[in-house]
Amino acid sequence: MERMAECRRCTKETDISVQLNLDGTGKFSIDTGIGFFDHMLEGFAKHGFFDLEIRVKGDVHVDAHHTVEDTGIVLGQAFARALGEKEGISRFGNFILPMDDALVLAALDISGRTYFAFEAELPAGKLGTMETETVREFFMGFASGLGMNLHIRQLAGINTHHIVEAMFKAVAKAMDLAVKKDERIEGVLSTKGTL
Repeated sequence: MERMAECRRCTKETDISVQLNLDGTGKFSIDTGIGFFDHMLEGFAKHGFFDLEIRVKGDVHVDAHHTVEDTGIVLGQAFARALGEKEGISRFGNFILPMDDALVLAALDISGRTYFAFEAELPAGKLGTMETETVREFFMGFASGLGMNLHIRQLAGINTHHIVEAMFKAVAKAMDLAVKKDERIEGVLSTKGTL
């Protein structure tokens, strides 16, 4: 059964469409209007092996905030839709990813409950035209849109580009592990019988 989804969200601030295939090869086509953000989402798709198409028209003349946060929400919703009842998935994923000076831990549980923890120091205020404080907003929106418990912790790093890129790739690798089907699982991986 194909695990694919399309989601769209349109507000006065952003118009976002996402197409996602959980069982892809890492193909991507991303245009958010923010170059650095595109680069991060391309890495997310490639390293998570998710086929991902994202188109965003946002109020980037104001700043990057609405575009980045709302894209996180819609991407989370696309994952939720593609996962359906979450039958057979491993549910949990974690990854510690090095990128030069940076070392980032991502751990998550696709539980249906939203919790988000973020511990990082990002020395640069901007990367390209993207304010680095929006990185936290993206991942919080992503966790909220999916209904996921997500922890991101910077273990080392001094270069902001490397730290942020390690975050996106670590979360992608953890997501790849969590959405994988495990033939040993009957129904969902929960004593409650639902996620």
